[in-house]
Amino acid sequence: MSDIIILVGLMITLAMGSVLGYFARRTIAKKQINSIEEKLSRLTETAKHEAQETILRARSRAVKILEEVKKEEKQRQIELANFEKRVSRREEIVEKQAVALDQQRQHLVQQTVNIKQIREQVDVLNSEARLKLAEVAGLNEEQAKAELLSIVEQQHKVDLVSRLKKLEQDASETLEKRSKELITLAMQKYAASHAVELTTTSVDLPSDELKGRIIGKEGRNIKSLERLTGVELIVDDTPGAVVLSSFDPIRRQVAKIALEKLMSNGRIQPARIEEAVILAREEVADKIQEAGETAIYDVGVAGLDPKLVKLLGRLRFRTSYGQNVLLHSLEVAYLSSVLAAELGADVALCKKAGLLHDIGKAVDHQIQGSHIEIGKAILAKFGVDDKVIEAMAYHHDDFVDKTPEAVIIRVADAISASRPGARKDTLEAYIKRLEELEKVANSFGGVEKSYAIQAGREVRVFVRPEEIDDLASRKLARDIAEKIQEELKYPGEIKVTLVRETRVIEYAK
Repeated sequence: MSDIIILVGLMITLAMGSVLGYFARRTIAKKQINSIEEKLSRLTETAKHEAQETILRARSRAVKILEEVKKEEKQRQIELANFEKRVSRREEIVEKQAVALDQQRQHLVQQTVNIKQIREQVDVLNSEARLKLAEVAGLNEEQAKAELLSIVEQQHKVDLVSRLKKLEQDASETLEKRSKELITLAMQKYAASHAVELTTTSVDLPSDELKGRIIGKEGRNIKSLERLTGVELIVDDTPGAVVLSSFDPIRRQVAKIALEKLMSNGRIQPARIEEAVILAREEVADKIQEAGETAIYDVGVAGLDPKLVKLLGRLRFRTSYGQNVLLHSLEVAYLSSVLAAELGADVALCKKAGLLHDIGKAVDHQIQGSHIEIGKAILAKFGVDDKVIEAMAYHHDDFVDKTPEAVIIRVADAISASRPGARKDTLEAYIKRLEELEKVANSFGGVEKSYAIQAGREVRVFVRPEEIDDLASRKLARDIAEKIQEELKYPGEIKVTLVRETRVIEYAK
């Protein structure tokens, strides 16, 4: 029973607790709702206040903008009014000018009509006067004109002749003065120094002990070097030097380079000499190519065939009356370009023709004919312009000048050749005599090569041993000597030395 009472008491207690909790939660919820409503109310009031302030600021800004727009509109109206006034004034001025121009036009038209009438009247009067004059003189107009000119010519014949002579004299003096000025200007713009080519070259030796090694046992080394190069080696008492003598600059250069290579190597013997000469010839060929390329670069000529450039480089080792032909060609090219620029001719054409005008001299000792004919054939072969060939072909008196460029090349060539110190006739004659000596020796069959040495007092002839035996060698030497005696003029006597050498080479394997 007591358990039931306790259970009923617990249930009553729980029921009362539930009722009290419900009322407590409701009270708390009311308080929270009231708090949220108060916050919402405050936020609403704040938002209304800020909105009113924003509206007020917007209204104030709109009023200011409206005032500025009104000011700008008023200013534009003022400017438009001023512009309309200016336009109106300009229209008035244009109308006044148009009226004035119309009046001037009418005045000019009237003047033109008056002038035309006056001209017609003058023509009528002239016609009447000519008719009356013809009736009085008994001549027509053409006859009267001829008669008048004849009378004037007779009366002033002496004056006309003297004036014509004076004009011719003045023109001649002016042309001569101008030509001298042009030539002087060209020479001043290119005033290169001249060095006359010699026939000897000196090679410095590190020590005099090398002289004995260069000569070799029984002179074998020096003889081999002379035979291979065609240059005479003079080993005298001059300390520290060996002199190479030959009229051909290419031979001297080959001998010099070969000798320098032998000295640097230290081994001097016939086999090494042959190798050194071969290498020297290759090096000289490279120098010839380089000289040609340098020449066309310095002058500014492009588009030449490489073989033609190499032929041009050969002129570096060619002389004419003691003057280096390549340097002479460069000088003619420079002088021609200056003269062409002053006279209004083709500068590029003159420059190329001046550079190539003596190209035939590179091979004139190998091909028959004058260097001009050879040069024309060479340039035509390598496709050089016909105008250039025509200009270079007339630099001597063999042909007649046809173009201004040809005259310029001839003048430039004469200037270069006639400059003081440019040429030495005696040296050229000496070299020509040596070339003729070699030419005579080479004209015989069985001759491999020949060299004029000892300043032309000896010609050394090398024959092919398989074609010429010992007995024939004696006869050949005598025949060469007799032909030299018959065809050449020379002082003293010339020694003919004929060399027949047989070599047998075998290899041990």
